[in-house]
Amino acid sequence: MKRNVLFIVLITALLALIVSFFTSLSFYTDWLFFKEVGYEAVFRKSFLAKVFTGLAAGGIAALFLLINIFIANRQEFPQGRIYSIEKELYGLKKFDMNRLIKHLGLYLSVLAAVVAVIAAGGYWKEVLLFMGAQPAGLADPVFSRDVSFYLFRLPLIDSTNTFLSILLLTGIVFTALNYILRGGITYIEGLITIDRRVKRHLALLVSIWIVNLALKFYLDRYALLFNEHGVLYGASYTDINARLLMLNVLTVVSLATAVGFFVGVTKRSKYAAILPLAILGGVYFLGISVYPSLLQNFKVSPNEIVLEKPYIEQHIKFTRYGYDLERIQTEPFDVSEKLTFTDINRNISTIRNIRLWDEKPLLKTYSQLQQIRTYYKFVDVDNDRYDIEGKYTQVMLSPRELSYEDLPGKSWINERLVFTHGIGLAMGPVSGITREGLPEFFIKDIPPVSTTNVKVTRPEIYYGEKPNDYVIVKTKVKEFSYPTTEGNIYTIYEGSGGIKLSSFIKRMLYATYFGNFKIFLSTDITSESRILYYRNIIERVNTIAPFLLYDSDPYMVVSEKGRLYWIIDAYTFTDRLPYSKPLQQGINYIRNPIKVVVDAYNGATSFYIVDDDADIIARTYGKIFPTLFKPLSEMPDGLRKHIRYPRSLLRVQAKMFSLFHMTDPRVFYNKEDLWEIPVYKGKSMEPYYIIMKLPAGQEEEFVLLLPFTPSKRDNLAAWMAARSDGDNYGKVVVYTFPRDRLVFGPRQVDARIDQNAYISQQLTLWGQSGSDVIRGSLLVIPIERSLIYVQPLYLVATDRVGLPELRRVIVAYGNKVVMEDNLEAALRKLFKGSLPVLKIPERVVAELSQQELGRKALESLEKAREALRKEDWSAFGEYLKKTEELLREFSKQSGR
Repeated sequence: MKRNVLFIVLITALLALIVSFFTSLSFYTDWLFFKEVGYEAVFRKSFLAKVFTGLAAGGIAALFLLINIFIANRQEFPQGRIYSIEKELYGLKKFDMNRLIKHLGLYLSVLAAVVAVIAAGGYWKEVLLFMGAQPAGLADPVFSRDVSFYLFRLPLIDSTNTFLSILLLTGIVFTALNYILRGGITYIEGLITIDRRVKRHLALLVSIWIVNLALKFYLDRYALLFNEHGVLYGASYTDINARLLMLNVLTVVSLATAVGFFVGVTKRSKYAAILPLAILGGVYFLGISVYPSLLQNFKVSPNEIVLEKPYIEQHIKFTRYGYDLERIQTEPFDVSEKLTFTDINRNISTIRNIRLWDEKPLLKTYSQLQQIRTYYKFVDVDNDRYDIEGKYTQVMLSPRELSYEDLPGKSWINERLVFTHGIGLAMGPVSGITREGLPEFFIKDIPPVSTTNVKVTRPEIYYGEKPNDYVIVKTKVKEFSYPTTEGNIYTIYEGSGGIKLSSFIKRMLYATYFGNFKIFLSTDITSESRILYYRNIIERVNTIAPFLLYDSDPYMVVSEKGRLYWIIDAYTFTDRLPYSKPLQQGINYIRNPIKVVVDAYNGATSFYIVDDDADIIARTYGKIFPTLFKPLSEMPDGLRKHIRYPRSLLRVQAKMFSLFHMTDPRVFYNKEDLWEIPVYKGKSMEPYYIIMKLPAGQEEEFVLLLPFTPSKRDNLAAWMAARSDGDNYGKVVVYTFPRDRLVFGPRQVDARIDQNAYISQQLTLWGQSGSDVIRGSLLVIPIERSLIYVQPLYLVATDRVGLPELRRVIVAYGNKVVMEDNLEAALRKLFKGSLPVLKIPERVVAELSQQELGRKALESLEKAREALRKEDWSAFGEYLKKTEELLREFSKQSGR
């Protein structure tokens, strides 16, 4: 038996050694990664917080459990020897079971302490937040505590209370088992006998557990501020006037019960021990279940709006604070139906930047036109804006990443040493359409070719949305860069990303960490080679700062120097804000104070704080990790002008604002002015970016827009605009329509499009000719004090590889709906005028290839013919002049 125990101890030690080795290995590789990105201080503080939190919890658990086991082991019982094996069995020497149980109790206590170390280490964030809590300047209305108490201090206090409760119960179980197995508690012929010393010991433990229960009842008072009711979230009339009172009573009764139970057990009075427990159970049942239910049903429900009014006010106030709705400005939008072509021309930048390409069809088109090779992939399409030849232009772009699933030859050398990166991106205007119905490009092909002032000088993408876990660069094997008609081009990494494999020890450690000893054995790897890991940008930033929530839609930016960067929106959040209505995930406070920038070539990662004054959580993390966040002023200008208001945040705010724009408790209770996000074709509208001039605005700006309709109605009630440019970044304005006037909503406009005889006939004909008709997003475009509605139509061949082509544009205004080949033609038909021709700067014309010049000249000539057919003499003259300029440059290049 002793040999068996020794064997178990050795196996346990071996397993512990293996776990420690791999834990140390992960620690070392993470340390090197944090050192690479320059956040050693963050790693050090996080690691020490995990260690000290775990050791503190483990030390308390070990001390408490071992003390109780030692006390139990000191007690000897006459019955204990009946568990001894006095005779030799199967060649074993006689063995004392009493001694084994004593040792087993000690081993279990140590094991429980180890479990406590591991479990408590996960609460390091709560510990750091508790220590670094910053005041919010807003107090709750019930206990008058600053909300920072609920955000940063109460979570750790609650967790500590739970830990103590589990620890006490574990101690009671371990101690009771020790006594049962050693004869301190016996069960003979239906009679349970407990030794007097055992009673005293277990009674003390149970009494301490009841004291901890009293603490829980005390803390449950704060939990009332997170109760969910039908009309509000937070403490209600019943909570304050019934449950709060009874929780105070239960706290006192629990303390009295702990004393009464211990006294009753030590005096060996069964009734004196049970009576306090019965009183506690009765008070809990009557005070927490019965009394609040009676109060709610017979007093509150018949007078709900009157009695709940002050609590609804707090619910509105704290929810608006939680989702930053209180900073949203509301302005009237006195809609007009007197829009003229003069107004259209005055807002020509808005017209030219109306998004005609939806992300899904454009992604498919990009994939077929610009993927170039099967092992490249466009993951998604992003919206941004650039200064294109002096004009503020909205663009759509998509990075060309390497798809490791589609590599032609899968081998370790190919996947880790040769194919290491994606290359370049495709970029074009949101409204650019060629004669064939395909998107125009500002940047295209491999290597990237630009027709504008936006150039890509460092096109390699080593860090992105779709990389594998690691690659090794600067090896003896050259990296594949891109294919050409003459053959493949190879390159050598010139950046500073990754960890240098400067020793055999490092190579061995990384080989073990990634589970592939080719890292150690390969002769292609030199002391100058670098291993790049955490290449998925979301995983990368989440490893550095796991306490933030990251947007699932990072977007790429081309800097002024032609380098590629990723920008990721990071959110601070919590589910601990009193009175604030939670989302489905439980979150009831969210902000977007952090913009994370990742260099696609080097992997350099920077966290920029946009507005820490408005966010208590970012301010607290800033104090905890003073080297993590940089002020926005340190972000390069070329990147700062590309930050944008995130769609995910506006989607959440719009959902909440549709209800919480009602600030009057009575109106809120009756839902008299409830809004909804418009739904048509079975889908809710998504926020969309647009360059436009806001009412009373001086110039066009990049705006995220989303309309509202009244609840269960189809007309428009308001539209929300989130601003992204310059000092206006983060400002949100809601423009409300007059209630006495009908303003068509998306579903109504969509129905009128369906009812238009000409459009309906064309859609039917296209559907019968072997093509699928895709109706794009219906966009509501505010211009001056009016609204126009724009919807693109795409045709796709029904075969599997059908290429979406933008063939028609539908525009609605007032009671009119038209469908034409392009947006310009539709606007001419609606408003009887012509738009100014977009001139190509001379520098750009000179840089165009002969093929591009010929194509653009042909497109301009076609537009001139179209204008002639429609007797639009002004447009005809401008297009003809543009054609002459292009042909003249074509002639110059031909003569060279």
